[in-house]
Amino acid sequence: MTASITTIQQKRPINWTTTIALIIFHSGALAAPFFFEWRSAITAAFLYWLAISCGIGMGYHRLHTHRGYKIPKLGEYFLGLCGSLALEGGPIFWVATHRVHHAKSDKEGDPHSPRDGAWWAHMGWIITGAGHHNKTEQLGRMAPDLYADPFYRWLNTWHWLPLTIVGVALGVWGYSYGGWYSAMSMVTWATFLRVTLGLHSTWLVNSATHLWGKKRFKTTDDSRNNWWVALLTFGEGWHNNHHAHPASARHGLAWYELDITWLQIRLLQALGIAKMVKVAKTDSRLIEEREAA
Repeated sequence: MTASITTIQQKRPINWTTTIALIIFHSGALAAPFFFEWRSAITAAFLYWLAISCGIGMGYHRLHTHRGYKIPKLGEYFLGLCGSLALEGGPIFWVATHRVHHAKSDKEGDPHSPRDGAWWAHMGWIITGAGHHNKTEQLGRMAPDLYADPFYRWLNTWHWLPLTIVGVALGVWGYSYGGWYSAMSMVTWATFLRVTLGLHSTWLVNSATHLWGKKRFKTTDDSRNNWWVALLTFGEGWHNNHHAHPASARHGLAWYELDITWLQIRLLQALGIAKMVKVAKTDSRLIEEREAA
């Protein structure tokens, strides 16, 4: 196989800033069971939904990247802030990377294709190669719509700040009602464990859904529908559906494909908040026919 851009990147040294941050978060996640409290676990679950479903699914992915629907600007900004809580970089970085992924999916230049190795697709591309999180102007070429907005330029540069503020606030809250033990419980569960699980769940969309699952539509890449990744990511695992219909705000196209993020968008549409919602023109009967073809 001809060496791709990502293969060349694998030869670069480890990005120690990113790697050290990941080591800290994974270590904190391993410590979480020693500081269990129900309040912390429930808070972690709520923030997991807020960051992954609202922030990454509704915000960074279906709204900011693909413009699958439209909401008022303040709503866009709120979802962008939620996305920053996932520790996956700022909106311009995330959107630029994902647009490159769609343009060159499983071909030379794809930032995270399993054809360069499953480990590379899952997290190798994050911990090695050049770090571009704060190269806002350079990334803006692939996301000019976001780069034109001063808020998104600020958030892309300071993407770590909302997570830091929330993490400190959680620690202070825990200490206020339970001392140092509760503070450690809140920080390890609602920040370290929650973020680490969210990272791996999102990374599974890059790796697992290009390796395992059903390929319903004939796309030019290896994208597949993977039900267990969809459960972990509130619907992002219906990846072959998504690659076949990138602009569709709905990824789970059949009645049995649970897509919680889509249900939330649909609710906003019913309330008159979400406008110009794009949905793939297909139904379960047509899907089954295509699958059998």
